[in-house]
Amino acid sequence: MDTKQPFEQVVARHGATVLRVCRAVLGPHTDAEDAWSETFLAALRAWPDLPADANVEAWLVTIAHRKAIDVTRRRERHAVPVERLPEEQSTLGLPDESATGIWAAVGQLPVKQRQAVAYHYLGGLPYREVAAILGGSTDAARRAAADGIRSLRARWDRAATGQPR
Repeated sequence: MDTKQPFEQVVARHGATVLRVCRAVLGPHTDAEDAWSETFLAALRAWPDLPADANVEAWLVTIAHRKAIDVTRRRERHAVPVERLPEEQSTLGLPDESATGIWAAVGQLPVKQRQAVAYHYLGGLPYREVAAILGGSTDAARRAAADGIRSLRARWDRAATGQPR
């Protein structure tokens, strides 16, 4: 019967490997040491449930990699102090200049069709959820989206061939 070694021995044996993984993802920064600590804290919590025949090094490397990615994500969420704030207008969430035609066409759809198209095709919601938001049946949401797409295609085709709308 395999018995697990004491956790202190696991830290001593694999600590350097875990630190290398953390530094590979985060660089030689104190964040790598924090990820190392978080790795072993998480491992200590899960240690009693780990099977005795598990590949401990691979398990620890997986935890270290995930903890390092968590630190990277935390870094990205923190504000970066700057001397002076930029005076730029954000374009986040706004269509670029080349897409104004399609957005204008979407804006001309009846409200239900526009919402059904947006929720289903842009938001990725199934028709059942679109119907719950808009009120009505799943079939009505499907029909509104289909009518909206048909109208958009017709407008787009007319615009492409130079025919009046």
